[in-house]
Amino acid sequence: MSDKSRELAGLVTLLRRGREAGDAVELGFIAVNESRQLLPYRQAAMWREGLHRHVCALSGLSEVDPTAPYVQWLGHVFRHLASRDAKEDFRTLCAADLPETLASEWGAFLPAEALWLTLGEHGALLLARDDAWTEFEVRLAQELAHGYGHALGMFGTRRSWREWVRPWLSPGPKQRRLLLAVLIVAAFPIRLSVLAHSEVVPQTPRLVRAPIAGVIEGISVEPNQRVAKGSPLFDLDATALSGQVAIVSQERDAAQERFRASAQLAVTDDKGKLAMEQDRAKLEEKSIEADYAARELQRLHVTAPADGVVVFSDKNDWQGKAVVVGEKVMTLADPARVELAVWLPAAEAIDVAPGDSVTLYPNASPTESYDARVSRVAYKAEPVEGGLLAYRVQATLLPGERPRLGQMGTARVYGNWVPFCYYVLRRPLTAARQWLGW
Repeated sequence: MSDKSRELAGLVTLLRRGREAGDAVELGFIAVNESRQLLPYRQAAMWREGLHRHVCALSGLSEVDPTAPYVQWLGHVFRHLASRDAKEDFRTLCAADLPETLASEWGAFLPAEALWLTLGEHGALLLARDDAWTEFEVRLAQELAHGYGHALGMFGTRRSWREWVRPWLSPGPKQRRLLLAVLIVAAFPIRLSVLAHSEVVPQTPRLVRAPIAGVIEGISVEPNQRVAKGSPLFDLDATALSGQVAIVSQERDAAQERFRASAQLAVTDDKGKLAMEQDRAKLEEKSIEADYAARELQRLHVTAPADGVVVFSDKNDWQGKAVVVGEKVMTLADPARVELAVWLPAAEAIDVAPGDSVTLYPNASPTESYDARVSRVAYKAEPVEGGLLAYRVQATLLPGERPRLGQMGTARVYGNWVPFCYYVLRRPLTAARQWLGW
């Protein structure tokens, strides 16, 4: 068998020994000691990358003392070689290739010639001897180091997050490009927006109120029914007022009879003229009371003041209910003139001004949306359903946008343009400020 054949057979044997190693310690022992069967050298050292970068194995030693001057000097050498911009798989070294602070101690620790080999991303191997390395020996060493690196990566510790981040944070073209990309994304303008509950409400509603105090006897319309001007809406109970009208009418008739008798007596008796004037005043008083009671009786029948759609909850909720003067019973709205009412939560309120954009996404129509413009914003938050505080925002629908009156949904209210980093960090910073009390 030729020399090269024996060397190749030795390479295969060492690679197999490396793959069969039980842990990193055994692999390190094989790499720095048994590799001498293939490559002649005087000293060898193995370096491991990881959370704790250190010299893990030395030829001729079973354990490594990290406080030894030789080990500490080797650590500086490996760090210097690993931090170079050029990531070679191997490199032949001598004292002149190192900084002066390290080169001055080379002769005390290593022979004249050294071969530095990377073990992938997991470490490095240093072989040193007195003679120069031949090209064939370097190729054998490269293959051997590749096998050791693969074996070390199979059972070695995984790279920590610090190791993944360190290359990106180290100065260099890649890091500058990453920083530039982060700055561009952070400064990218985006429209600040908030989701809020919304409802389609009448733009100029007419409130239909109870004209007098009483009990609602019946409602003549259905909810959301279209009515014409003068159409009956609801009636109040007329029992008490009808009796009052009858009584006042009788009192007026009696006063009229007394006035007629006094007028006849005043023709022949001068003293009867005074009684006639008193009876005239009494008759006028009772006539006014009768006219007022008749008008009040007519007001019990409430009619529509204009064309539109009546909006109220349910007929059964109002029939038989006692109402006071001015209490709202229903609303008369024009379905062609509607707007959006948005309740902006106080906890998520943003700066909203008239003219800002609003988009309604109806609950019942997931494929439709309606655009509007803010017309006015309440200056004070009010309690809404659920016990939350919210600002009422009124928005005018754009031409051609006609959602159904009473339709409810979620509105997206748009504010100012802000950087993307502010859009992402706005809520966390607000929560942190409330928690820390800034």
